[in-house]
Amino acid sequence: QVQLVESGGKLVQAGGSLRLSCAASGGIFSINAMGWYRQAPGNERELVAAITSGGSTKYADSVKGRFAISRDNAKNTMYLQMNSLKGEDTAVYYCNAEVIVGPVLYDYWGQGTQVTVSS
Repeated sequence: QVQLVESGGKLVQAGGSLRLSCAASGGIFSINAMGWYRQAPGNERELVAAITSGGSTKYADSVKGRFAISRDNAKNTMYLQMNSLKGEDTAVYYCNAEVIVGPVLYDYWGQGTQVTVSS
């Protein structure tokens, strides 16, 4: 059973920075694309940033230039460096991974980590 565990979320002041981590564990597997999503109260879950196994990235327009996604394939870990945080970045941030187990591609989610930006 593959597990994704996020960490790094906390309360931070506007203009500050945070680094989120997502570690995958639970067996012999290969990870395809990974991504960070977020969901604020009353809103739908939205893509924040994504990264392929080869390192290609894409970002939501709202975070371009402020957030940076990266991954360490050897450690099966993904990161999200968040700078110049704004109040509208407040949300639960979820890690997502496409995991290849044998011939099957599975979609896994972490439990979420709360990021709160105070103004």
